[in-house]
Amino acid sequence: MKKIAGVLFMLLVVGSLSGFAQEGADLADEYFKKGEFEKAYTIYQKLMKTGVSKPTISRYVESAVRLNKIPDAEKVLRRLVKSDDKNPYVLLQAGLLEESRSDSAKAEVYFNRAMAVAGSTVNGLPELAQDFAERNKQNWAIKALKKGREQSREPLAYAGELARLYGAVGQKENMIDELLHWGLIPGNRDNVQAILQDNLKDADQKMLETVLYKKVQENPNEMFYTEMLVWYLTQKKEFYKAFIQERALDKRLKLTGVRVYDLGAVALQNKDYKNAAAMFEYVAKEYPQGQLYPFARRLVIKAREEQVKNTYPVDNLEIRKLIADYQKMFQELGKNNRTLEALRSTASLYAFYLDEKDTAITILQLATEISKNEKSFIDRCKLDMGDIYLLKGEPWEATLLYSQVEKSQKEELLGYEAKLRNARLHYYKGEFELSKDVLDILKQATSREIANDAGALSLLIMDNTGMDSTETAMKEYASIELMLFQNKVDSAALELNRMYAKYKDHSLADNILWLRATTLIKQNKIDEALQDLEKISANYGEDVLGDDALFLTAKTYEENKQDKPKAMELYNQLLQKYPGSIFGAEARKRFRALRGDTIN
Repeated sequence: MKKIAGVLFMLLVVGSLSGFAQEGADLADEYFKKGEFEKAYTIYQKLMKTGVSKPTISRYVESAVRLNKIPDAEKVLRRLVKSDDKNPYVLLQAGLLEESRSDSAKAEVYFNRAMAVAGSTVNGLPELAQDFAERNKQNWAIKALKKGREQSREPLAYAGELARLYGAVGQKENMIDELLHWGLIPGNRDNVQAILQDNLKDADQKMLETVLYKKVQENPNEMFYTEMLVWYLTQKKEFYKAFIQERALDKRLKLTGVRVYDLGAVALQNKDYKNAAAMFEYVAKEYPQGQLYPFARRLVIKAREEQVKNTYPVDNLEIRKLIADYQKMFQELGKNNRTLEALRSTASLYAFYLDEKDTAITILQLATEISKNEKSFIDRCKLDMGDIYLLKGEPWEATLLYSQVEKSQKEELLGYEAKLRNARLHYYKGEFELSKDVLDILKQATSREIANDAGALSLLIMDNTGMDSTETAMKEYASIELMLFQNKVDSAALELNRMYAKYKDHSLADNILWLRATTLIKQNKIDEALQDLEKISANYGEDVLGDDALFLTAKTYEENKQDKPKAMELYNQLLQKYPGSIFGAEARKRFRALRGDTIN
């Protein structure tokens, strides 16, 4: 009975001491946070005689350094090292204390002892590495993890942690190398890409490209490295280089062209029509029996079509060649569900470029008959037919078709597109109030592109109506926009010249200049277009079209005039003058590419 009572007494004493120690630690921590280091130090020194936690010893040492009581702290730590020589954290703190005395040699001895002790337990080295990192000793943390990797005999061990540490000390090449190691572990690829995007500056990106090419050459069958190189090149819009890598991987691993096809779709979306066509052509040629063949076959022509349509002035002979290519495809694959989109494209070429509108409508009617119950495709054809009726000058037929799609595709993206076309039709007819009512609803659309288009047209109407009862200038401007929609480029250009002469002092003047500039580019009258764009920048630079004009000027110098220095100067000017511009990201990319930030 006495023995039991004695044990209970001891437990109560230990519990009381533990409670007092915790209360003391809490009070000391409070003083430490307030910067009252003398009070904190006094309590920490007493606590050092009992069981020591990491925060207590760390703050004790820091308080001692701040109060210049290093010799006292050194005595305490020596005693702790003797009594607890298997605790790497105590050895770490002893090293930090020596560093505070500028004795790097003794500090290094303690740090190495800490590593040796930590290495005797399974998780000792990664824990010590974290402790080193928290004390801003990243290089020692790296040493600890590298030693931990050696002990684990796992070549990818701690790759993510090492990458972060190398990044913190500015060793970018080592950081990239470790990240790529880490990415070999399934599920890490997206994280690797995010870290690279966040941490690499322009100069570092060159290094990344070099490292990736080296990894691909050394590990030709490791898909991850090629995926990363293609991802990098795609970010830089270097689609031809990316195609070379995907093509090599496709042939080596027999991937049936899927990855090349997907890359072609990205290139097409980014308006690199030439390389997109080459990628689709590769898939069609290499896999004529594959599932992707009919789609690749069509997209080869589609990419070339976009290239022809975006080369000004549009060559009607090239349009006829495209139609002939589509006809050959129909002969090979038939007119069926696999070639429905090709039928839509053919109809568009007949209507908008060859002025054969009735032929276009006949083709679209055939496409809807073939598609049968494919509601979404039929509605897209209805939108196309609505556009063609607008080309023919039959707005009532057009709005009837648009409204059918609005009703059929309510709350769907296609329905919003139909509503936007109806709003534009009202605008072309001079029904500005009705158009604006619809546009204001569309500004809340889920599609950013539709919302942006609706917002821009709504603003144009709001800024330029209500100034006179007839709204003559705005009606003339809208009628010219309809001419351009109908592809009457030369007639529209003449009307724009007349209108600018008449309305130089009107609120529409900058819009007229903008529309004339874009029309002149379509006519390949580049120098005249640049004059109009420069007038906008000089006279209306603070208005809504200021950044649009400056970006298009830079782009025109780059693509049409082939004047790289001038284009770079203008892109940089846009970034400085309009930091919030929607063209900022694209201007920055183009500036970097012209500066040569990618390895050729």
